[in-house]
Amino acid sequence: MYVSFFKRIFDVVVGSLSLIVFLPILLCILLISCVAHRSFRAFFIQTRIGYHNKPFKIIKLRTMSNEKDGEGRLLDDESRITPFGLFLRRTSIDELPQLLNIIKGDMSLVGPRPFVPEDCAAHGTPAQMTERHSVRPGLTGLAQVNGRNAINFEQRIQYDLAYIKSASFLLDVKILFRTFRVIFEKRTH
Repeated sequence: MYVSFFKRIFDVVVGSLSLIVFLPILLCILLISCVAHRSFRAFFIQTRIGYHNKPFKIIKLRTMSNEKDGEGRLLDDESRITPFGLFLRRTSIDELPQLLNIIKGDMSLVGPRPFVPEDCAAHGTPAQMTERHSVRPGLTGLAQVNGRNAINFEQRIQYDLAYIKSASFLLDVKILFRTFRVIFEKRTH
């Protein structure tokens, strides 16, 4: 009952309130981002696979420049990430615009993080991907509070499937609190 009905209400209410609370911070970050990246393109939009395998556009704050080499090709990711972009990633502030994805219904506060199409094709079985996409993807999830990028794709998928099997209001609240703890711990290291 929670996953099929109340979870969406929880997402819209908490997502909307969070957007209101974080709006002044987001506006300041957008201004700083435009200056730091020397571009008015403060957002990074990318196609991800979501609920029922439907592609959607995820919204993030830009953390990399568009610097190119002498032949006009983008430099590698490590060369393009800006100091301000690194700060945004370490604090997960770059993820805040996804509150719009949550309010719109593309995403949930908690669920499997959405993969890019290439990662869906390269990792996991078709059955695992179908099950993974049987719920809305999340801003945070069980995999994020249990290792995030330090774990491989197979481990992420196992955490995602475990979440889907045991999703509940209490588990969502627990994951949200653990997410804040993980972010805070990253900032203090």
